[in-house]
Amino acid sequence: MWQSSPPGSIYDYIRVASFSIGPDGLIEQWSRRAAGLFGVPAHEALGKDPVEAFMPGELRRDGHRRIGEVLDGKEWTGLVPFRMPGEGALHGLAEIYVMPSETATGERAAVCIVVDVRALRGIETDLAASQAIFGQSPFGFVLFGTDFTVLRANQRFATVFGGRADDHRGRTVHDYLAGTEADRLAATLSRVLSTGEAVTDLQLVGTAPGEPERRHWSMNLYRVHSGSGRPIGIAGIATDVTRRHIAAREAASARRNLALLNEASARIGNSLDLETTARELLDVAVPGFCDLASVDLYQSLLTGEEAPPGSWSSLRQESVGGSAELRRVAFASAVSDAMPDAMSDVMPDAMSDAMPDAMPGSGSGTAVGPGHDPGRGPGPGAGTGYGPGPGAGHGRGTGHGGDDASLGRPAAGPPALGAVHRYPFNSPCAIALRTGHVEDVPGDDRGFVQSTFAVPMVAHDTVVGLVQFSRTKGSEPFGERDRALATELAARAAVCIDNARLYRREHERALILQRSLLPPGDPEAAGLDIACRYLPGNTATEVGGDWFDVIELPGHRTALVVGDVMGRGLRAAVAMGELRTAVRTLALLDLEPAEVLSALDEVARGLGTPGGSTSSDGTGGAQWPSRAAQKSREADLSEVYLATCIYAVYDPVTRRCTFANAGHLPPVVVEPGEPALLLDVPPGMPLGVGGEPFEEVEVELKEGALLALYTDGLVESRDHPLDEGLEALRGALVEPAPLLEDVCDRVLSTLDTRHGEDDIALLMARIQGLPTEAVGDWRLPREPRSVGRARELARGQLLAWDLDDLVDTTELLVSELVTNALRYGEGEIRLRLLRDRTLVCEVWDAGLVQPRRRRARDTDEGGRGLQLVGLLSAAWGARRTPRGKTVWFELPLPDGRPAAERTVEELLSMF
Repeated sequence: MWQSSPPGSIYDYIRVASFSIGPDGLIEQWSRRAAGLFGVPAHEALGKDPVEAFMPGELRRDGHRRIGEVLDGKEWTGLVPFRMPGEGALHGLAEIYVMPSETATGERAAVCIVVDVRALRGIETDLAASQAIFGQSPFGFVLFGTDFTVLRANQRFATVFGGRADDHRGRTVHDYLAGTEADRLAATLSRVLSTGEAVTDLQLVGTAPGEPERRHWSMNLYRVHSGSGRPIGIAGIATDVTRRHIAAREAASARRNLALLNEASARIGNSLDLETTARELLDVAVPGFCDLASVDLYQSLLTGEEAPPGSWSSLRQESVGGSAELRRVAFASAVSDAMPDAMSDVMPDAMSDAMPDAMPGSGSGTAVGPGHDPGRGPGPGAGTGYGPGPGAGHGRGTGHGGDDASLGRPAAGPPALGAVHRYPFNSPCAIALRTGHVEDVPGDDRGFVQSTFAVPMVAHDTVVGLVQFSRTKGSEPFGERDRALATELAARAAVCIDNARLYRREHERALILQRSLLPPGDPEAAGLDIACRYLPGNTATEVGGDWFDVIELPGHRTALVVGDVMGRGLRAAVAMGELRTAVRTLALLDLEPAEVLSALDEVARGLGTPGGSTSSDGTGGAQWPSRAAQKSREADLSEVYLATCIYAVYDPVTRRCTFANAGHLPPVVVEPGEPALLLDVPPGMPLGVGGEPFEEVEVELKEGALLALYTDGLVESRDHPLDEGLEALRGALVEPAPLLEDVCDRVLSTLDTRHGEDDIALLMARIQGLPTEAVGDWRLPREPRSVGRARELARGQLLAWDLDDLVDTTELLVSELVTNALRYGEGEIRLRLLRDRTLVCEVWDAGLVQPRRRRARDTDEGGRGLQLVGLLSAAWGARRTPRGKTVWFELPLPDGRPAAERTVEELLSMF
């Protein structure tokens, strides 16, 4: 069958031409290819001598000889230079094959086949270059035919897949790749052949013969055409990118790890609570780093014992019977079927080796759901559940841990949340706790945990607990890079937990100090019904310096104090304690409220001086602070040494209350049937500032009126101005409840206290003045018979009060005080008896000389009066008044029991 050669055949590339020479040596036939090769059309070449027409002059003689030999019947093949006709013609070199022939009449002629040597050499060069590139390339070259079978492969390709290069002819993609990868490559070949669009960096995964590890290839595919543009196949260049893939995966893993560490820095340690910090660690680790995780902390750390966890005492305990006691404080799972009932199958054996103690009511919880882990490929969703207590997450309350009766040991299984347990001595977890190094925990063949790290939580060379990270089968197992990341995550959490432990210890100490300085129970005072509330800031804030106090003063008077040290923390609590102690000391001196605050201001300013540095005049007495100490104090003074305080003294006889204010919020008074009012008490400067005197304001309060003193935590907030808080407080006191305790509760529940952002101190008092019949008040002239008159008045008043048991003692002591007033005092004498919870007797005079108790000698006839007062009374003292002084004594009211007899030493001390 005749078949025409398609365009672009080999003959087109090598430029083959033909012509014939007649018996006369002239060109007889001239082909079109000859016309194209020599650039001469047929009508110009026919009938010409080829030697004369195409050969240079110096070669024509030899050319005629060759033509003659051919016409004589001799074949000839050789290279013949030629030139194009005309001036400036191009020169060339042709390979000519001359074959003798005969004409129809029997004459000798010749047929000449001509090939352009330049085209041949170009083809040879191209073939050599193609062969060199194809054969010597470090990349795998493969040529697929239009039927997608291999037409040709180079040696590099054969080296990867075995055999010689020729052995791969006729193979298909399914001979190299399996499953979906082969189908994907076949579909890509079909698309490239049909569309002509090249495909670059096609990622393929497979295994080379005899190699178990998967390899990655990047393949470039493009369609190959013939000279005429006809598609003849698809060329592929395959590059092994396994190392690059591994490097990229490691780089991606490093980026993920850095991102995880960055997230850990942002999310771990936001709370100063130990359990919360442990949960924050698991929130970061699951599912971004692992599928399962748990945190155990030393029980001693959680209970606040002084011995640091992981110390020598703990290690010595571990050497005896396993690890020290730990508590499971957090657990998280990203495995959808890791339910509590199946936890013993999910967790590794080493985690099930824990021996839980009896913990009634502990809860176990997980949360599950589908999801995707971008770091390690598709996988189960994330969920967490933590915190002791029944019903946490999908948790269930559990009773005492069951025992395996046959083995005499606790039943196997991981500890529930909140359970206290120990790890066996030779378990990986116990070894990790002892050595402080990460330990690999073997997986459980029955379950689906394939890789677990037991990572000790080390902070400042102290082990505080253990965290376990686990990956299930199907996830990528842990590597060395993961080990380093696990150590870093645990270390960061450990530092935060240790900081939380230290903070909690200091916080508890400060709370103990702060609460020990507050009045115990419900304070009592004459003529006052008192209720108080103290609310410390929540766990997110530090201890503050708020305080209140109720101080009994002579004459059944009461000092009400509320203060607030600026700043927070232990230093503020200590400063508060010093100021409170100073207030009580100054109150015992029975100074006026303004004098108390002035002296307290000096105390507060002294707090800012390191070591209380003062200068001395050489006599040993404390003087003004030295100049150097003053400069040091000014440099070190901070807001923690500044305080506000309001000091009020209430007299139940007159129902008058005297106020002095040092920068504190004004008190609130609610009289019966009237709206709440803010008393206009001059605010003054805060304590510790100095330089300004304090003013006093005296207010007469009606019977049943309500007085409220408070700190700024009750009315001040970042969300609203102070005026709104004060107005809200007034509104909450519009209709006071009958019970003062209910009033306090309503105030705290009504006002927006911002859930304990700041400490709150609230002191409320309802005015209940002493009734008239409970007061005896007389004025006596300055004459000797007033002593007898005073005894008579005292006797009569006591008999009227049915206090017969106190008559003799009271007469004796009144006689002593009035006698001293006559002997050492001045002006008119005033005698006053007050009956409330105790009996108080006061003797007033205008003299300024304070009585002083002294020890009389055996030969002295006097000087034992005040000793007698001190021995027979429960308390006695003297105080200054605006117009003199008052000497007083106090006797307890009889309770029906016989009075205790005086000892010999007490009786002898009178003489």
